[in-house]
Amino acid sequence: MQPLFTPPHTRRELLTSLGAGFGAVALGGMARGLGLSDAANPLAARSPHFAPRAKRVIFLFMHGGPSQVDTFDYKPLLQRDHGKPLPFEKPRIQFAQTGNLLASPWKFAQHGESGAWVSELFPTVATQVDKLCFIKSLWGTNEAHGGALLALHTGSATFVRPSMGSWVLYGLGSENESLPGFITICPTLGHGGVNNWSSAFLPGIYQGTPIGNASVPAKQAAIAHLAGDPATRDAQRRQLDLLGEVNREHREQREADAALDARIASYELAFRMQTEAPELFDLARESSETHKLYGIDDPLTENFGRQCLLARRLSAAGVRFVQCTHSYKWDQHENLAADHAKNAREVDKPIAGLLRDLEAHGMLEDTLVIWGGEFGRTPVAQGTNGRDHNPHGFTMWLAGGGTKRGFSYGETDDYGFYAAKDRVHIHDFHATLLALLGLDHEKLTYRYAGRDFRLTDVAGRVVREIFA
Repeated sequence: MQPLFTPPHTRRELLTSLGAGFGAVALGGMARGLGLSDAANPLAARSPHFAPRAKRVIFLFMHGGPSQVDTFDYKPLLQRDHGKPLPFEKPRIQFAQTGNLLASPWKFAQHGESGAWVSELFPTVATQVDKLCFIKSLWGTNEAHGGALLALHTGSATFVRPSMGSWVLYGLGSENESLPGFITICPTLGHGGVNNWSSAFLPGIYQGTPIGNASVPAKQAAIAHLAGDPATRDAQRRQLDLLGEVNREHREQREADAALDARIASYELAFRMQTEAPELFDLARESSETHKLYGIDDPLTENFGRQCLLARRLSAAGVRFVQCTHSYKWDQHENLAADHAKNAREVDKPIAGLLRDLEAHGMLEDTLVIWGGEFGRTPVAQGTNGRDHNPHGFTMWLAGGGTKRGFSYGETDDYGFYAAKDRVHIHDFHATLLALLGLDHEKLTYRYAGRDFRLTDVAGRVVREIFA
């Protein structure tokens, strides 16, 4: 068969093609160094640096910043001193002006054998506290949603960097060649948008695949043109083979082109997905009991319940990193009591249902579930009944994935403003996430623009105290 493109004839063209060939040799060497089983398949599952505690991640992202002092970080002095001035200095830089201390509108109680304090906002999650590992001393440096979202998702508040899902997929590959290895369900289009699930300078094959977006109900969120006509499958295969041949010959005439490589791989992935994904996305295959467990039978909880159930199905099918986003609802600069209550009701039952379901399927031990937002909120009032952004001390919790059950790590001050004891920076959180997956955050690097990059930049401490 005659080539579809004219091969190089000039000395310059010959050197260019050889250079591309040398680059491929170098790429193959790099791939072998990373433990890639097949350099031609960048999504092939590969061994971690050391024995992992978790195999996969489900991230339940509460976009907007839930208040730690109204959910899981009980502060008796805040209740006692309502209306008084904060007895220490506020941060030098604040997102907005704030006033005196604002007591939580909700009562707290201890739950489970662990005696964890949970507010009445989360009555159903409260029944699962003995599965949870709280980190109550997280802190960051950016008071704005955009910067804080990027810092949480990528490790940088100011530069475009690969997302943590992309780093995980790059480090471990996928367990299912017929599905994307990193899926984000109904992600936000604001506050950094696609940069929160982007692969940035990592090869494009590691970018997150969005299912719908925050403006689309989860019931309608889908991958376009997913269901192929079985009668045309052979024709599709021949078309794809021809397209692949054209693309590969075009690729041979160029220097390194990660975008083209990713596009070629995406065509193949899309073809394979037609056989497995439609059934996987069909939640009607689940029992009515399962739908009830996740709150899909209730209009208030249906939307996030669908996200959580789909996350369990995707994880069971081998997707390495799944994110569910409750967006953009937790930013209560005013109307704290009414709006935080509504937000919590929408997610409380689905989250607890997910934890129960993962355990029932024998998946919780090796699935790391993460809950939290981009920052917390101030214990002092904004206006009369709201709270401002607070990156200086907030709470996230983990479940499964080799973390301690019924455990709490770190503390904020007596009023919940600053991380005060056993502080955990966002870089520490990322280093710990990777370690639970068997990845050394200092070794998981990618060379770009003349230097090695990593998710944790040049910092990060693994919080081993939370490991079971």
